[in-house]
Amino acid sequence: MADRRSLASVMALGLACTLAACGSDEQAPVPPPEGTELVTSVVPCLEQVVPGTGKRVVDLVVPDTINVDLSKASGFPNGRRLEDPVIDVTLAIIFLDMAVHTPTTFVNLPLNPPANDRPFRAEFPYLALPQGNPPLSGSDTAVSFDFVDAPDDQFVRVDRTGMPAISPALVAPQRRNEYNDAGPAEDAAFIFASELTTQLQVLHEVLVDDFQAAGLTSCALVRTL
Repeated sequence: MADRRSLASVMALGLACTLAACGSDEQAPVPPPEGTELVTSVVPCLEQVVPGTGKRVVDLVVPDTINVDLSKASGFPNGRRLEDPVIDVTLAIIFLDMAVHTPTTFVNLPLNPPANDRPFRAEFPYLALPQGNPPLSGSDTAVSFDFVDAPDDQFVRVDRTGMPAISPALVAPQRRNEYNDAGPAEDAAFIFASELTTQLQVLHEVLVDDFQAAGLTSCALVRTL
């Protein structure tokens, strides 16, 4: 297996070939008009270290798993608490310069509910009781679980939740089922490296002017034509 330290370079190479249509006879794209903000590389986004984790973004995203370092403070992406705003944190670390902003930059914007609509419980399974209409039978203290103990091969993965924003944000719809059906072994083989970097580049190109207008610093390399 290739050295994981070189993964960002492998992903960048895949991105370069994808954008340049390597090995094809396609015509070069028409240059954008003067004054356009052009994203030249998303490698800095992949290489930057996420504060509080000691890990680079690329090491958190590939393989797409959740990890826990007991020597560091708990909280996504070091583990995952129920109250953690995982989508906002994930988007911040793949879009924003962590030398300027923090992983909670999007969390602090007044866009999301401040908390779950019902408080979490202090004991397992910690989630608030289900809500329904008509109301579910039993009181708030009633507990009834039916845990399935079938072997792992009896289950089918329908999504990945290690870094939950990666599949919907960085994988094209036509490859999403393939990505969700895959696992860490496929990630380590760089099967989706080009896919992830291509989509990240596209999103940065679309959003870079919005980041600038909002006073946010993108982690990508940007130049003005």
